Amino acid sequence: MRVLLIGANGYIGRFVADRLLADPAVQLTALGRGDDADVRFDLSTGSPGALTRFLDAVHPGVVVNCAGATRAGARELTRHNTVAVATVCEALRRSGCGARLVQIGCGAEYGPSQPGSSTAEDAVPRPGGPYGVSKLAATELVLGSGLDAVVLRVFSPAGPGTPAGSPLGRLAEAMRRAMQSGDGELKLGGLGVQRDFVDVRDVARAVHAASLSAAQGVINIGSGRAVRLRDAAAVLARVAGYGGALHELDTPSGYPSAAPTGLHSRADHGQGGLRAAIGHPRPDPDLAPSPAAYPYPDGCGSWQQADVRTARDRLGWRPRINLEESLADIWMEAACRI
Repeated sequence: MRVLLIGANGYIGRFVADRLLADPAVQLTALGRGDDADVRFDLSTGSPGALTRFLDAVHPGVVVNCAGATRAGARELTRHNTVAVATVCEALRRSGCGARLVQIGCGAEYGPSQPGSSTAEDAVPRPGGPYGVSKLAATELVLGSGLDAVVLRVFSPAGPGTPAGSPLGRLAEAMRRAMQSGDGELKLGGLGVQRDFVDVRDVARAVHAASLSAAQGVINIGSGRAVRLRDAAAVLARVAGYGGALHELDTPSGYPSAAPTGLHSRADHGQGGLRAAIGHPRPDPDLAPSPAAYPYPDGCGSWQQADVRTARDRLGWRPRINLEESLADIWMEAACRI
């Protein structure tokens, strides 16, 4: 099976590449903007015609799109997440390869949900920020393309390679600093947020399964369980061997926590130990509050949990790696930083 993987250098794409390369039946070609891609091509600026000519030459049976941007302004998010997918869809329509498309979507497309609920694929998407909007627009393009296509809505990926700017990445970095400086107290803000974390290696397994299946439409990929960030912090402290006290800082109500371009955090050493904002940052008293349109940087509110029954029924997929193992891998990478 010839598979064209777009975005093989990204956080999810790296693990998808490893998973596909482990299948002896797969012949993998990587397309991307980096020098190490088999073929260099920028989806956000390249033409559908140029991509069509490449598809006709390679003739893949499956195209997996892991490319995109997560931390940028609205214009860049639209260019990399929406326009790029429009290019892929148009090129596939023009091509004679007849390839199946596996598109990586995200849980942010749904937006906020009711605490205690599980979000199924038939929920009406109401993204609360520009990232979710750009990804939802991409999903709609795929679903309306008439292609043999499936969109995997990945909730909160975790595990090795977790970006340092993500909530779990920030949490690990704050703990590393506390241990390095000998702080016996770690004060963290924004730990009340609950998210559905799924290991990135399980995500790669889902992509592999979707490549081989005939399933179409939208399929949620998550653990099926929301975890409070303060509970993740306690697990991380255990796997890291941090014996200090964890104290949660209250976030002032009504304060706009972050700009919509991503999560922002501060850390300062002073009386009372290390202070850091992880999932719901606190204001900087030295700076005037900057207006923010979205009270949660990912636009998903205080709670998000996936209903993953469709993945089980249509892909034969279940998550295998628990959060403690994911956090242990995140910590291993954080601890190696100088």
